[in-house]
Amino acid sequence: MNECADSNCTLATLEEEPPGPKGPPPTYLSNSSAYSHSSLTVADPPLAGTVVEYSQVTVTALRATIDVSPGGRALPAPRWRRFPVTSRSTNWRDSVEASRRSGSTNPRTQAFRERHFPTATDEQWNDWRWQVRHRIRTPEQFASVINLSAAEHNALVHGGTMLPVGVTPYYMSLVDPEDVGQPLRKTVVPTTAEFTRMPGEADDPLGEDGHSPVPGLVHRYPDRALMLPLDFCSTYCRYCTRSRVVGHGEIVPNEARLDAIFDYLEHATQVRDVLISGGDPLALSDDRLEAILTRLRSIPHIEFVRIGTKMPAVLPQRITPELCAMLRRFHPLWMSLHFVHPDECTPESKEACGRLADAGIPLGSQTVLLQGVNDNVETMRQLVHRLLMMRVRPYYLYQCDPISGSSHFRTPVSRGLEIIAGLRGYTTGYAVPTYVIDAPGGGGKIPLQVDSVVGRDGDDLLIRNYEGKTFRYPDPMGA
Repeated sequence: MNECADSNCTLATLEEEPPGPKGPPPTYLSNSSAYSHSSLTVADPPLAGTVVEYSQVTVTALRATIDVSPGGRALPAPRWRRFPVTSRSTNWRDSVEASRRSGSTNPRTQAFRERHFPTATDEQWNDWRWQVRHRIRTPEQFASVINLSAAEHNALVHGGTMLPVGVTPYYMSLVDPEDVGQPLRKTVVPTTAEFTRMPGEADDPLGEDGHSPVPGLVHRYPDRALMLPLDFCSTYCRYCTRSRVVGHGEIVPNEARLDAIFDYLEHATQVRDVLISGGDPLALSDDRLEAILTRLRSIPHIEFVRIGTKMPAVLPQRITPELCAMLRRFHPLWMSLHFVHPDECTPESKEACGRLADAGIPLGSQTVLLQGVNDNVETMRQLVHRLLMMRVRPYYLYQCDPISGSSHFRTPVSRGLEIIAGLRGYTTGYAVPTYVIDAPGGGGKIPLQVDSVVGRDGDDLLIRNYEGKTFRYPDPMGA
């Protein structure tokens, strides 16, 4: 466990530097992450409250107030190279689609590398730790790669969100530099809409804190438990359910914390299924993740383990052959991925998912329904079809949780039902996820379905199919 000079700045550990080319040292910027050269450590600094006025809405702007440079040294001048942002070519989306079909590297990603990281070698770009070190996090960094709108600029400058900001270079290469309304851009670039808290929203809408018997563990369902070993993500989604805790450096996989979790699980004999989430557990080193899995597998009543991660979408470079070889030793092991838009289904993501599938790990996608991102039948149909081609089963379609500042993402429930109706019967059943609401206050997942039971007529049950036609089913026992 490493700590920066300021005792208030706790670092989440990503562990050892990989072999191979190192490249230039990370750029140190104020309000950026703290890094150590001896062992790669990453943390989003603690945030202090500052009141900012927007229209008639008073919000809490969370702004870093401490110097997080290593050893308390003065920060050197930023070396982030600023490039002019060019207009999006008319065939930008077409080129992405062509690369997906051909299985080659996304040309958009290649162009982004050449413009913004011209000195990065293939070894560096494909090194997940290099990607983490070079995340886009500051207003200056964002302005160097995209043309910021006023709402985006104000959100970045004033820091008025609970959720920290961070995007891997790979994922930023998929973001349109000009189109504010591009779906992927909306999911990772903050706007001042996050400053508005609407009625019904809450910092912890699912009541996880109230179902936490020990720090870092949520036990809400009888036979399942949620383990949170860290709060770090390589890329922060703007609609994150755990925006109250992720990225603040308060949840770290230290020995005392993990021992308390394992001790509870050893005595909770009803728990047969453990989901490792966070933060993103694949942000841990192979060795650290292996140690956690080994300890879980030593508990006799834990039958299988799941890992929740967005790495295949935001940092597919993390899915290395070494990681997959390690994971396959812990079967039965399942993995819940997080894809929200077909533009995330790149050749790189397909390769990452293929490696996991080849390691015998069943893959399911938990997609969040987001306004202006995927809230129409055609976009969702493209997504689920591409997921199946990547050997990923569309598992859940989540109604967006009412976290604080999420109103601009949430859709009417009727929209989700329309999407399910537009999939059921019009594509393979494997492609149709279960639409659920995770009930506020800890009620768990409640499935929502298009009405298919019309009623009864004597001994017959009247049922409706995907075309809206009504059929009779003999059901005398149900009368």
